[in-house]
Parts: sequence; structure tokens; C-alpha cells
Amino acid sequence: MKKLALHWQILIGMVAGVVFALILSRFEWGSDIISDWVKPFGTIFINALKLIAVPLILASLIKGVSDLKDISKLSKMGGRTIATYIVTTVIAVTIGLLVVNIVKPGSTITEETRNELVENYKGDADSKIADAQKQKDAGPLQALVDLVPENIFNAAGDNRNMLQVIFFAIFFGIGLILIPEKTAQPVKDFFDGFNEVILKLIDLIMLTAPYGVFALLAALVVESPSADLFAALAMYAVCVIVGLALMICIYTLFVWIFTKKTPSFFINGISPAQLLAFSTSSSAATLPVTMERVEEHLGVEKEVSSFVLPIGATINMDGTSLYQAVAAVFIAQAFGMDLSLGAQLGIIVTATLASIGSAAVPGAGMVMLVIVLGQAGIPEAGLALIFAVDRPLDMCRTTVNVTGDAAVSMMVAKSVDKLGDPHVKDWDDNYKKQAS
Repeated sequence: MKKLALHWQILIGMVAGVVFALILSRFEWGSDIISDWVKPFGTIFINALKLIAVPLILASLIKGVSDLKDISKLSKMGGRTIATYIVTTVIAVTIGLLVVNIVKPGSTITEETRNELVENYKGDADSKIADAQKQKDAGPLQALVDLVPENIFNAAGDNRNMLQVIFFAIFFGIGLILIPEKTAQPVKDFFDGFNEVILKLIDLIMLTAPYGVFALLAALVVESPSADLFAALAMYAVCVIVGLALMICIYTLFVWIFTKKTPSFFINGISPAQLLAFSTSSSAATLPVTMERVEEHLGVEKEVSSFVLPIGATINMDGTSLYQAVAAVFIAQAFGMDLSLGAQLGIIVTATLASIGSAAVPGAGMVMLVIVLGQAGIPEAGLALIFAVDRPLDMCRTTVNVTGDAAVSMMVAKSVDKLGDPHVKDWDDNYKKQAS
């Protein structure tokens, strides 16, 4: 496998995992073998990526902010980053609404199938509704309160607190800018070295990526719901996937227009991160690889990637927003509701705001969908209609989220003249030098 490009290695691992699971699932003992002896390796792979996500954000963001040497540069970059993310999110929600209104997948769901889905997934739906209710009850400024951690060590101990870690890293970096350069230099040197170590650990973890995704996909196949339920939801799934594919095309077009980089350059550079996002369903778990690909293969300088990508992994959920728009209208159609233009414009606003609050972990978008349904007056029990296909669609929308992060980082880098040529590093570069 060593001679193949990484994205081909990962793709082979994914296909092999699916085929392996399909073969073993024909035997009574096959599912147990995969659950007991294969799935744990996929879990270990995801845990290894999550393990270095917080150290990576702390090291790279502190280094990136302190390297700016000017707080005005930080505000300029921050303003462009957030504005671009909001624009792409609005585009994503709009595309989702256009596709679902044209195809009308909800009209294909019979009352019998609807009742079966609601009954089968009622427990899952009730759980997500309860989680969403807690968020609604927290108050309008709770998101602002949650941004500032009372203890950085507690915040760093849970990947769901990514925004708190980002806040601390930016705050710390600003402090380094404001003290004398001579005093700040030893601290900066420490984080420079720490960042290099983390990047090397990413290279080592990625050597196991084909085997990790093999295990993840094999486990997904044996744990999937019945094919009958998938067939009933096929049109809904097609709408989401078509919308997500269109969104990737838009990212590629934006990169081509604003950075003059070809579509093949962009896709080849980010494809391993896309495949990993598809396998893990987690922007946070994929973040270390996204940063490595954007810096080394797309030419974005570290002071931009270390700022734009961690923020993107937390607030940029274009794929999730698009899915929420499609899901909301699909559920309304399944219940025979005709949403007005005003209600659908409300979905655009709510889905955009909700995406900012979505955690970068599997399934978080489902909780935010409850808020979107409530705003549009759609029965929240309808959430049960889409649970059967949520996991594979979660994989697809996470791929779009990661692609959007990479595209925005290139656009912001170009706007501040920080987009250069790729500089690829291998996992054993320094080892070879020392050995010789």
C-alpha cells in the first residue's frame, strides 16, 4: 500500500471493510466476529485522532495568533472567516430547500411506513427532543456563557468543549502578542516544538488510516437497520446527497474563482480528510488530518489554518445545515403539511444559527434539527422518520463540513496573502536524516 496515494489507500480500506462485512453477515456468527474483533480497531483509530485534537488546537492556534504580532490582523482574519462561513451556510440551507421542494420526497412515504418508522425509532427521537429542550431552556445568552471556560483543564478534557479551548487559545495568543517579544519567545518556542510533535503524531496515526476505516465501515454494515426501511427513505436520502454534492461543487468553484487553484488540485489535496470525515462522522476527529492536508498539500500558511480550521470545525456545519433544511421539509411533507414561504425562510435563519451551536461530533445535528422543527411548527415526533438513514447521511454531511472548512481556509489565506505552494512532509523525514 505504501506506493499508493493516501486517499486511494483509505478508499480501498473502506471498500474492503464493506465487502468483508457483507460476506461475514451471511453467517450467524459473522456479526459477533465483527462487533467483538473488528469494530474495536475502528474505535481505537477514532480515539487516537480525538486524543490529539485538543493539543493540536491549543498548540497551533496559540502559535498562529502569536505569530500575527498585531491584534488588528487577528480581527481582520476573524471577521472574514466568520462572514465567509455564514455566507456558505446560507447557501447550503437554500440549496437544501430548493432540492427538497423540487423532488418532494415526503410525498412518497405511505401512512403505514410512517407509523412503522415512528414506532421503531420513538425512543431515539424522544431522547433527542429532551436534549434539545435542555438547550432551549438554557436562555438566549447561554451560548455566550458557555464560550468562556471556568477551568481550562476541564474544558480540554472533553472534545465537545472545543469552542472553550479555542477561546482560551486565542486569549492566550493575544497575551503573548501584548508582552515584550523577549519574554514571549521561550513560550512561543515551546508551542512551536509542541506543534511539530503533534503534527508528526498525525503522520504516524495516518499510517493506520486504511485499517481504521476498514474496521469502521465493517461495523457500520452489520449495525445498519433493515434494507426495507432504507428503501422507504431512499428519495429523502437522494435529496440530501444531491444537495451535498452540489455544495462540494460550489466550494470547488469558490476556490477556483478566489484562489485560481484548479478543482483537481483542491480535491486531490483534501480527499484523505474527506474520506476520513466520511468514515468517522466527526469534524473534530478529522481536524488533525484536515490541518495537515490544508497546510502541506494546499499551501495554506499555518497562521491562517491554525485559526480558520478549528473555528470551522466548531461553527461551520454547512452539510448539517443543508440536511436540517431537507429533513424539516421532508417531515412536513410526510405529515401532509404545506410550508409557507415565510416558514421556509425561517428555516434558513434557524438552521444557520443552529449550525453554529452544533458540536463537531456524530449525531449532534439531530439535536439541532429538533429546534428547527419547533421553529417551523413541524411535529417533533417526525424526527423518528429519518433515524434509519441518519448514520450514513451523517457521514456524507461531515464530509461536506470538512470540505467547506478547507475551502474557506484557502479563500481567507488568499485574501491575506498567506496562500503559498504545497510543502509535503513524510512521517520519517527527520528519522532518515538522523539515521544517515
